[in-house]
Amino acid sequence: MGRKVKQLKNYTTEQLETLFESNANNRVGVKLYALIQLSRGYSSRKLEEFYRVSFKQICNWADRFDKEGIESLSIKPGRGRHNRLTEEQQYQLLEDLLKSPEEFGYNTSNWSGPLLREHVKKNYQVDYKQAAIYKVIHKLGFSFQRAKGSYPERDETKRNDAKTHIKKL
Repeated sequence: MGRKVKQLKNYTTEQLETLFESNANNRVGVKLYALIQLSRGYSSRKLEEFYRVSFKQICNWADRFDKEGIESLSIKPGRGRHNRLTEEQQYQLLEDLLKSPEEFGYNTSNWSGPLLREHVKKNYQVDYKQAAIYKVIHKLGFSFQRAKGSYPERDETKRNDAKTHIKKL
């Protein structure tokens, strides 16, 4: 039997990862340390398991570092996929979600993914894929919750009435 591994008592792994990712300098340090290990002879395929990025990403870091130096390892503004809705449209959509869909002429009292997708396409002229609309909902601070069905047959009186009605037929 091996030695007992030291465990943290006050922080979860998710909390530590959030703390780590909140500081941009940490990311640069990790990339730089990965490049140090690459220069020591470790393969990018072995490093991908440790750093939880693809081996190709590590190779990209190395190529950029060779060309541009340490500045290439920091995250530059404007990279990544941009939101299709403007800040103003996002705020307006947030206001829309706080209202009932009936106020917009829809024949339902609850927002659903397909309904919100239709609403965004109609009012903001932005077409999202079905899965992407749930990311928009999450980004606005909402979570998708399935409605719970109501089953009248669970009510004993209605259940007994239905049984007697079936027996009469």
